[in-house]
Amino acid sequence: MYDIITFGSATWDVFLKLKNYQELKSKKFIKGKGICFSLGSKFDVGEIHLFSGGGGTNTAASFAKQGFKTAYLGTIGNDLAGEEIIKELRKLGIDTRFVSKTNLKPTNHSVILNTGLEGNRTVLAYRGASELLTSKDIPWKKLKAKWFYLAPLSGQASKLTKDIVDFAYKNKIKIAFNPGNSQLSLAAATFKSILKKIDILNLNQEEASLLTGIPYQKEKEIFKKLDEMCPGIAIMGYSKGVKVSDGKYLYQARVPKVKAVDRTGGGDAASSGFLSKYIIEDDIEYAVQFNTANAASCFQKWGAKQGLLRKNEKFRKVKVNKIKL
Repeated sequence: MYDIITFGSATWDVFLKLKNYQELKSKKFIKGKGICFSLGSKFDVGEIHLFSGGGGTNTAASFAKQGFKTAYLGTIGNDLAGEEIIKELRKLGIDTRFVSKTNLKPTNHSVILNTGLEGNRTVLAYRGASELLTSKDIPWKKLKAKWFYLAPLSGQASKLTKDIVDFAYKNKIKIAFNPGNSQLSLAAATFKSILKKIDILNLNQEEASLLTGIPYQKEKEIFKKLDEMCPGIAIMGYSKGVKVSDGKYLYQARVPKVKAVDRTGGGDAASSGFLSKYIIEDDIEYAVQFNTANAASCFQKWGAKQGLLRKNEKFRKVKVNKIKL
């Protein structure tokens, strides 16, 4: 039996640290400014780094580094990038027997353009093979675990969310769920039934606001609504930290200030960090501390897996504020 099986994307990430670029301020950009290059020109980059990524494999790496018996379930392309992902996962001690291959699409790829300014980056994402996961690819009878971690699934794979959750619930497997946009866009009745079976729900501010229909500034109202929708623990991550509700209290903490090299995978590091310590200690405050520490450690190295904390590694414990709801 596994401690945890993770579901989600597997991506081959190409990190490029930019040397020559210009910023253009404009209201046409979502965040008010963009990265600009001269059309038709060639530009040198300062650094290049290649690592595996994707929510399914990033969280699996975090759990494996914390000493849990971990397996990853997902789909990769029958290509060199897929082979490299498998090699990296096996090196981390992650069981890959549940990984399926397809010739229909290449492995997911991301090109991360890093400006070097506190880890700020722009991501060019190709959502390939991971979207093609089907029920036939899942060896249901072999999925014996204490926990499932369900990371974002997109494309046709998102339709498997209810099947995975129902299987876990029927077999008394606890579920941590970090839904992506495709899953949040499932039929309202379907998603409502899914949430009733979730033990830990992970969302960011925008997702929490979208799901509840409440402006993200009204945090207490959002958590009250989430607590009505989901009987488990609700976690909301935001740019500077995390807030967690158990239905009675709201726990909040900030991520320690560090010199960020790259912020890719910070959300995966935080959510998997929380679950890692919660499983062991059953202590929300301690889990929140490790949530922020794992994210901060991840920020300090290139890639989503290189900076993840290992079992028994010392970490900085931040102050956690506890407020009665």
